Order: sequence, then C-alpha cells, then structure tokens
Amino acid sequence: MTRDPFDTHSLRDAVLAGWSGSPTRFREDANTEEDLRLGGYRDRLLVELAQNAADAATATGRPGRLRLSLVDGELRVANTGAPLDADGVAALASLRASAKRTGHGVGRFGVGFAAVLAVTDEPRVVSRTGGVAFSAERTRSELPDTLAGEVSRRGGAVPVLRLAWPVDGDEPPPPDGFDTEVRLPLRPDVDGPALLDGLASQVDDLLLSLAGLESVEVGDNRWSRTDSGLDAVEISSPSGTARWLLVRDSGVLSDDVVRTLGAESQERPQWTITWAVRTGVDGAPEPLDSDVLHAPTPTDERLSLPARLIATLPVEPSRRRLLPGPATDAVLGEAARRYPRLVELVSPEHRVRLVPAPGFPLSEVDDQLRGLVTVELRAAEWLPAAGGGTVAPARASVLDVVSDDLATLLADVLPGLAHADLAAPRHAKPLTSLGVTRIGPAELVAAITGVDRPATWWRRLYDALAVVAEAGAAAHEALAGLPVPLVDGRTMPGPRGALLLDDHELLDHLSHVDATGLRVVHPDAVHPLLERLGAVRAGPAELLESPALADAVERSVDDAESGLDVDGLVDSVLRIVRAAGVRAGEHPWLGALALRDTDGDWRRADELALPDSALLDVLAEDSPIGVLAKVTVTDWPADVLSSVGVLSGFAMVDDEDPTGPDHDLADEDEWWDSLATPPLRVLAVRDLDLVADDAWPTALRLLASEPATLTALRDEHGYTRWWLRRNALISGRSPAEWRLADATEITGLYDPVPDVGLDTELLRLVGVRTSLEIAGTVDADDLLARLADPRLSPSDGVIIRAHHALADAVRGGVVDPADIEPPDDVRTLAGTTSPASDCLVLDVPCQIEVIRPEHLITAGLDFVAAAHLAELLDLPLASEEIDAKIMSDGEPVEWASLSAVTAVADLMSIEPPRGSLTVHSGLTVRVGDRTHELAWWHDGRVTHCADTPGGLARAFAWTTGRWPDRHLIAAYLDEPEAVTFLD
Repeated sequence: MTRDPFDTHSLRDAVLAGWSGSPTRFREDANTEEDLRLGGYRDRLLVELAQNAADAATATGRPGRLRLSLVDGELRVANTGAPLDADGVAALASLRASAKRTGHGVGRFGVGFAAVLAVTDEPRVVSRTGGVAFSAERTRSELPDTLAGEVSRRGGAVPVLRLAWPVDGDEPPPPDGFDTEVRLPLRPDVDGPALLDGLASQVDDLLLSLAGLESVEVGDNRWSRTDSGLDAVEISSPSGTARWLLVRDSGVLSDDVVRTLGAESQERPQWTITWAVRTGVDGAPEPLDSDVLHAPTPTDERLSLPARLIATLPVEPSRRRLLPGPATDAVLGEAARRYPRLVELVSPEHRVRLVPAPGFPLSEVDDQLRGLVTVELRAAEWLPAAGGGTVAPARASVLDVVSDDLATLLADVLPGLAHADLAAPRHAKPLTSLGVTRIGPAELVAAITGVDRPATWWRRLYDALAVVAEAGAAAHEALAGLPVPLVDGRTMPGPRGALLLDDHELLDHLSHVDATGLRVVHPDAVHPLLERLGAVRAGPAELLESPALADAVERSVDDAESGLDVDGLVDSVLRIVRAAGVRAGEHPWLGALALRDTDGDWRRADELALPDSALLDVLAEDSPIGVLAKVTVTDWPADVLSSVGVLSGFAMVDDEDPTGPDHDLADEDEWWDSLATPPLRVLAVRDLDLVADDAWPTALRLLASEPATLTALRDEHGYTRWWLRRNALISGRSPAEWRLADATEITGLYDPVPDVGLDTELLRLVGVRTSLEIAGTVDADDLLARLADPRLSPSDGVIIRAHHALADAVRGGVVDPADIEPPDDVRTLAGTTSPASDCLVLDVPCQIEVIRPEHLITAGLDFVAAAHLAELLDLPLASEEIDAKIMSDGEPVEWASLSAVTAVADLMSIEPPRGSLTVHSGLTVRVGDRTHELAWWHDGRVTHCADTPGGLARAFAWTTGRWPDRHLIAAYLDEPEAVTFLD
C-alpha cells in the first residue's frame, strides 16, 4: 500500500466535497488556475522554483544549491534545504495559502508552483520526507458525474494542482546531496533542450537576487555565488565571472504602515533591500541601461536606474506588479536613502555613472523611484570636490571645461567646486539633473570679479583659461570681462583696450596724448590670452588698434574747438602712423584727427584735401571739403597725411564685414534696400554727391584713373555704380537716358550719347544703355513712357522687340505688374500711339485680319508672351473681346487624312497635327456688323481654314506651333516634294 505521509487523501476529500457541493466552486478553481497558468506565472518556472529553493535553504540556515536536469523526458529540479512537510503540501494544493507565513522567505502567496503548468500536466515533488503527485488525468477520473458537463464545456481541462496524491512507492528519492526534487514530465509540445537553455539564461540574475542560493547547475553547467564581504558578490558562470557591488540593509515597517497590510502580510513586517551594480575587472561600474525591479525575483516593473534594486515589496499574486500603498512607498523610500551608499562604494572618478540618466520614466514605479533617488543624491555628500573631500550636488558647482589647474586655482574662490574631471561633457546631463550649477565662462568671470590676488596668480589663471577662450565665440565673449591687474595697482574689468608695452620708449610719445583710457597691464600678469581677448601689444601698429587712442582722435576736433591743446595728440598720432607704415584707409577712424585748414580752423582730416589734389577741380562750390594748411603739408609727407584721411583724390570706404547702411554714404539706405541680400563687402567711393553738375565727365575720368575707385565702379551690384547710374549727368541727362551708338535695337527710343571724352567701357559702367535689357520697375516704366511718346519714332522692329522685352520681364519675374502704373497711351502695330482704352493685345495672328493695326499691340511671334504683356498694360487679349461668328459652311477633316500635310510634316521632321480642322471652300467670319473673307480662323477650340494652300498652311503652322514657318509651309503644301524642300 502506498504511504501517504502528508494525508493527501483528506485534502482531496475536502476539495472534492467542495466541488460536489458547489459546481461553481469547481469552475472558480479551474478559472483561477487557468489564469495563473496563462497569465501571471506563464514564464516564471525557474523563478518560482528557485525562490522556493532559496526559502528552503534559508529555513535551514545553510547556503542552498539548485540543480536542473533532463531525465527520461522529465525536467527535474533538485534543491537543498528544508524538506517538504504537510503545510507545504497543503500550500501546493491550495490557490492562495502559503506555508511561509513568517520569517524572511521569498514566497508569499502559495500559488507560484502553478508556474510548472507551463510545461507539464503531471508534476511531482519528491523529498526526503515523502512526495506528492498531481495529475490532470487522475483529477478528471475523480470528479463526480455532476461536473461532467462543466468539464466537457472546458474541453476536458481541469484544475491540476487542487488534488494531490502520494507518489508511488517505487518513486526514487531525491538525488544524493539534495533534499527535494520537483519532477516535471514534459508535454509533447515542449522542447526539453530548448527549455533548459532558456532557463540557463536566467540563472545569473537569480543568483544575484536570491541570497539563499549558493549555486545552480543546469545540465553540465554550473553557476555559483560568492559573497566577498558585505558589499561585493561574484557570480561565476560558464562564460566567466561577474562582479557586483552591493549595498544591503534591512528593517521593520512602522506600525502605522503594517496596519495597512493584509492579515498574513502583517506577520511579515520586515523589509530588506539590496542595491547592486555590476563592475568591470578594474572596479569601474557598468551601469544598466534598463532593468526590472526584483522583489526579490524579477517583476514586470521596468526601471531605468543604473543599478538593480532587489527588495521585499508588496506584490500582486502574479508577482509581476507592485501593490501600491504605504508599505511600497516606505520600502522604496528606504531603498532611495541607501542609494548614495552604493555610489560612495565606487571610485570617485566613476560615481557620476550611477546618477539616473535624464529621460522619460519606463513605468510609474520607475518615475517614483527615480524621483526619490534623485532627491537623496542631491542632498548626500558624495561628489568629489576640487579641493579634496566630497560635496553634496545641491551645494556643488562644476566648471565648464576640464582643467586641473583651473579647478585648483579656484577651489578656494568657489566653495563647493567639484573635481575638474567632472567638467567633462559626458557628465553634464546627470549633474544638471542633480542641480549642480555649471560654471561657464560668464559665471566664472562674475565669481572672480573683485577677488584680490597677486599679479602672478592672475597670470596662472590666464594660462588655465587659455583653453576656455578657444571653445568658441560665446566663451570668447564671456571672457571679455575678465579682470586684469594694471601696473598702477588697479584691476580693470576686461582686457579690451589694455596695452601690453614692449617698447617703453613709446611712453614718451604717449605722454603727449590726453587719453586717460590708455591702460597698461602689470608686466607680471602679461599673457597671450589677454591679447586674444582684446589687449593690445603697444608697438606702433598695435597702438593704432587701441580704442582709447581712437576715442581721443574721435573727439579731437571737439576738444580743439573747446580750447584744449591737441597739438601733442596730432604730433603723436602722425608719428605713430609714420612708424607703423599705415596705408590710406587702413584705419578709417584716423580721419577724425583734428588738422588745421588754410583759414586756421580745426577740421577733420577726412574733410580736408591736399592743395594740389585733382579732386578740388570737380567739387561743387558749396562743397564742405576744405584745403589742408600749408604748414602741415610742409611738415609731413603726403603719404602720412593720406594715411590719416587727407584727400588726394576720391576717398574710399572698404568694409569687409558690413552690418548695415552706416558708412555715411549719400543715399546708402536706398542702395541697401535695393539689394536682394545684404552685401558681404562694402567697397564704395565717398563724396560723389559733392561733384558739380557740369564736372561729371572729368569726375568720371578721375574715377577711372585710380585702380581702387575703378574697382568699386566695376562692382555690378556695388554702391558706386548704383549711385552714378542714378545721379551722374552726361550733357545734363542721366546716363540711362542715352544709348551707345551701336545699340541699334533701341534706335528711335533713346538718343546716342554725345562725345564727352568718355570711352565706351566707362559709359557702359555708369549706365548708358546698350540694349533693351529691363532690370526692374524703373526700366519698365521708362520704356513704356518712351513707347507712348508720340515725339519718338521707333521702327516696327524696335516696337515689337520692346513689347516682347516687357512681356519677358513679367514672365521672368523681373517686373511685377502690380508695381507698374499702366500707361494711358500705347504704341500700336501700326507704329502710332493710341489711347490704351482703344487697344487690344494680339494673341492669335488671325485676329490681324479683323482688327485695325492702330488698335492692336503685339509682342511679336511669341504669342505666349501676349498674356504677360496684357497683364502689364492692364489690357484685354483680343481673343477675349472679339465676338466672331463663322458664317460659311465647312467640313470637318482629320489632319491625318490630308496627304499633303503629312508629307510636309515628314519633310520638316515635325509631328503631324492630331484631331481635325474644319475646311471651308470660302471662309467667311462676321465680327460685329462686318463680314470678312479670311484665309483661316481659330476660335479657341476649333481651327477653320479656307481650302487654299495659304489657309491650310496658316492653320497647320498655328496648330503645330510653327507660325514663323507659315510661308515656307505654304510653299511645301503647294509642292510637297523633296525638291521643293531642298531648292
């Protein structure tokens, strides 16, 4: 007789009695087990068996071992530890009644064993104290007849784990060295080796999570866990050894929190937490990108923390989700408070790796835990400080550049400054998430402003900051306010304008200059960085870059007129200019230097001309340009005087980085607005508006004689050419009112330019017309006005070309008709001018035969252009206004049926027309009250023609888009032969 040490008979009787008395109870049990098998425990086979093994080992106080193997079609899972007992059997055969009510076991609900149903219908558990078996088949055989209908409706499916039997007497005991073995005969659809491989992939994580297990064997492979003290563990596997840093702690929930738990959970108020992070061979942490919360076995709660959290937390029966509530909040809070301890275990240079990466949380639990951990990390002192020790992120700051020297210098200036290595870009996001203040160049300058340090300290600082200044324009700009110690003991805000003297003899010259803004840097603080930030080495050329000297020059005329002595400034500046070899225009601000004119008055240098300058011959009588005093001309060479702006010819403006129309050029705003895009360079001739009206030919020859002014004149979109075309005068007229002698295509509209001693190239440059080119609205307005002027007599060809050029300008977007005021009078096909209201625009050539030429305007043979011309003139197309009626009878004829047409098309290598035309023996069209005998007509839809070669040729030419060849086509139609084509 089979032994029944766990009285399974009584358990079965109780369950069967319940089912017999209430078929609903059977259905509930079946549904519940099915939910567990298909839902919460569908893929937790190893997890659930491993945690039972861990609990069994913990109960004995000895490390546990677990072994998985395939034997005769069965998955066998053997473990050491406390053997099976009656309470355990009762728990296995129940739906929610765990035998582990107290202590620190992992299991809670007594339902985890349902995970075995994923692979078997006949599980057995064999222990040193006995064994039990479960069976779907045996359960079906035990069911009362009253449940037959329900079982049938369920397709024969029954609860497997509610009825337990003792194992057969010949059931082998657990393997040697193990206390219990779960034996799972695999269903036919389960691939044993694949199952074993899948379970093996979970072992590493389980050994880390289940401290009660010391080793796991899967087939021939073995995994083991070795605890190295309280804060480290090694997981050895067939693929190598994984090292983990740990922070472990435990405690008891408060009474208030415990009271919120269920009855059985209140008997287990203890909590434990473990933070774990994997480390490399060098001890550096290897943060996780994503993970799940382990409670303590894996749940479905996704986490994005760099470390793994293993904790005893309230979970749903499926063990996949946390149960929200005060207990969960309390344990997560305790876990967050321990997280900084894990960070502190890591070497200081690697600690930031364990800061949660900013981003969207992966779950509600992740959101809650990340927030708690971030709060704790902000407040704890773990961040390496620049001066040694640690600092809390909430009170820390970090430089924007990695520099040990800079951090060391500033450690006592900036309390809470973090170690220099933490300035690396890879740390920026995590440190920002913790509230660490980032000290950029601007903040650094603000922090050290007012600091009293020796000049040598400042030089060391500049040396450390050199790399910062190279970080880009923004950093360079931020350092513009960097304090600079001066030789007189003051500290100035910002290097710009400071002087770095190489030649102390220059001080003698500068002593004559009333420019209090000249500031000299202390020699012990001199550093190349100061030059990059605007300090100037005070050789002659560098002195000329000093804003202070420029300011003194700029106000020199005002100072002189106020009675101040500026002779010393004038002499010093001219000496510096001569020593530096300055070129004319190189420093435009020198033009403000005060010099005396022939009347003894003080004037700006750039408002004075040398006495022998050719410029004086072309200026208007009221020109503000004066003549330089003779004594100054005698004392200083002409090239030095030109270098400070004194005029020997037309002055130039050359700005290679213009930002706006701010160069004091006449009408510069208008020129700037006329450009499609702002100019990249302004190279322009100044003072053109001062030329006398009758001196323009001489002035233009003077402009062409100097390379610099000629270059400006040749700039097609430059200011100089733009201004001259609008304002220069040739024989009292604008250049655009004249044409070159060989510009015959506009004969009759423009007069040839008179001979004023200017060559053709120069005339072209200043805007004398060379063709019908329309560059914009001004040209279009001028051409329309000239076409409407009855005093002008352009030829028919000029008229047609002019109208076509206007239409083409509209078509090309050069001219917007909305910007043009339509003319009152227009030039017609007859060559005369007529009121625009009496005219139409010719768009189909047959219209010529029914409309008088003095009422037609044409753009020539390009009839597509007619619509653009009509839009410009605000006139209708002829086809829109003519009310024509075909009076004669015609016969529709397919083009393809006309052999002469197909022959001509073949000779001319063109595609024959498609469709048909209407042929009339005599084509008669009525327009208004007049009847016309026509060669052809096109009414917008149908093409008509008289049955003549001329009529057919015109219809054919229009239909094929070959109107210019109509006469040639007529000849071919008359004799459609190769001889005609070639003769």
